Formats: sequence, structure tokens, C-alpha cells
Amino acid sequence: MSKTANKLLELKNLCKHYPIRKGILSRISGYVHAVDGVSFSIYEGETLGLVGESGCGKSSVGRTILRLMDPSAGKIYWKGERIDQLTRSQIRPYRKEIQAVFQDPYSSLNPRMRAADIVSEPLRNFEKLSQAEGRERVRELFALVGLRPDQMLRYPHEFSGGQRQRLGIARALSVKPKLIMCDEPVSALDVSVQAQVINLLGDLQKEFGVSYLFIAHDLAVVKHISHRIAVMYLGRIVELAETADLFNRPSHPYTEALLSAVPIPDPKHQRKQIVLGGDVPSPINRPSGCHFHTRCIYAQERCKVEEPKLEETSPGHFVACHFKLNT
Repeated sequence: MSKTANKLLELKNLCKHYPIRKGILSRISGYVHAVDGVSFSIYEGETLGLVGESGCGKSSVGRTILRLMDPSAGKIYWKGERIDQLTRSQIRPYRKEIQAVFQDPYSSLNPRMRAADIVSEPLRNFEKLSQAEGRERVRELFALVGLRPDQMLRYPHEFSGGQRQRLGIARALSVKPKLIMCDEPVSALDVSVQAQVINLLGDLQKEFGVSYLFIAHDLAVVKHISHRIAVMYLGRIVELAETADLFNRPSHPYTEALLSAVPIPDPKHQRKQIVLGGDVPSPINRPSGCHFHTRCIYAQERCKVEEPKLEETSPGHFVACHFKLNT
């Protein structure tokens, strides 16, 4: 990624809280704090990996960026313009520039539509093309993602899982977006197919300069495709750094524990695995101070009462911890 690349997306203290309703009158009795003050930026031609345990708020961040859900608080900027307060009609031009590839390549495709119609649907929504131009564009997209033209008339159930995900990628690419939000795009695929899809995404980025927000829980996959990685825990970013720097110098205890669980393809080399004690706290009743202190082996009294801020410990490396490791 170029150091002079333009900033596409910027989040400032983004929050998404889901109300909990109880009783006959459905009164609000509390909130699930899925996203709690998340801030980061994505630049042109960059892939930002967003990792963390299930339930930490990764997908809520992506869906809020897409405006599939409205944020509870915070700001979202696209190319310097604030878009989180725009109405449905005002946000429409931005939907062309921000597309998505979802986790389940079957449920994210309409089973009643043929593959060609699925891929061409964004074109019909955003571009004025003749029927012949639309067919030709779909044929080009099929070739681009490794599908054959004779598969254009098939239905989603006639494709394998990897082929269905290629359809999803072709659909996202059809309107030439600047940013694609990839929400666990390979977690439902076989390992060999995962590698093919990851390599395809990398090739498309080199060819078109598209940026990715790559949401995943598999650090090995994220390492392969990401320029920078943001680590989430219980709705907050606890560490953000360039990929090599994060893997070589993890500075947050949670990141250290995650990296210790990544398999090493060398039977002679063993890594000491850090096993976190206890369960992930409830996003309804979160711990005071540092949310991670209930599971942290380095926690002290200060961690229980004082919330650490995300601070830059070295150029481009941000950590939210009172006792930063490897700095």
C-alpha cells in the first residue's frame, strides 16, 4: 500500500447498540453493546483485516458501514464526506462504490434467479446498459472470476460452494466499486477452495485497485491478504498495525493469545499456546475498566477501573493496553 494513497473510508467512534425489549409492552430493559467506539480508516488499494472472536462485533461494523443498519453513535466518512446521517435516497450513490461479499455463498444468492441475472442485478440498478451490453458485461465478469459462459443460465444450487462465492464476487465487482466489505468470505469453504478465493481477491485488487475490509476469525487467512490488521474484543479495537508488525510484535495480551493459537506448518517448531481463562464477558453487562481484564494474565488493579485508550506506540501501531507488550 502506498503511503500517499487517498483515504476512502473513515470511522470515528462508531457505535452500534441493540435494544433488549421485555414484557408485553416491549419496553427497553438494556442494550447489547455490539460496537463500542470503533475508529479506523481504509485507503485506496488497501486491505484492512478485522479479526476477533465470534460475537465481538466484526459483522456489525461491516453492516453499519454498508448502512444495512444505522449506527447508534459515531461518524462514517466516505472520501471525506459524512454519510452516516444520509437518508435512503441520499445514500444511494454511495452504494455503488461500497459493495459486499457475504459469508454464506448460498443464502446470499437468490435461489430463484439464474446466475447471469444475479450478477447483472447491480448493473440494472446503477447503470443504463442495453440488454446486449449487459450480457457482454456479465460474460466478462464470469471469465474474470473463473466461471464459464455456459454457467450463466444455471441456478445457485447447481454450483459448488466455491463457485457460488465466485458469483458473489462477480456481483460485487459488476459496478466497479472502490471498496468491498468481505464478511467471512471463505469460512464456509474447504481449505483448498479458500486459497483459490483468497488468491482471486488478491489478483482482482492488483488489477482494479479495489480496497477490502476483510472480516474473519482465521488469522492465517487474514495474514495472507491484509496490509493492516485491526483486532477487536467485545466491541472495541484493542490493536491496529501493519500485518508484519502485528505478527512480529503483538503488543496487546489478547493479540498475543490469538497469535499463539495459529498453527505453524513445521512439526519441529512448537509455539507456546496461551489459553485464555474464563468466558467472553456479556456485551450487555461489560466489565468496568479494560474489558479484557477478566481474562488477562497481566491484569492489575488499574485495569479494573481505568479504560485504556487506543494509543500509537510506534509509527502505525496502535494499542489499547496499560501495560503494552513488545514495545
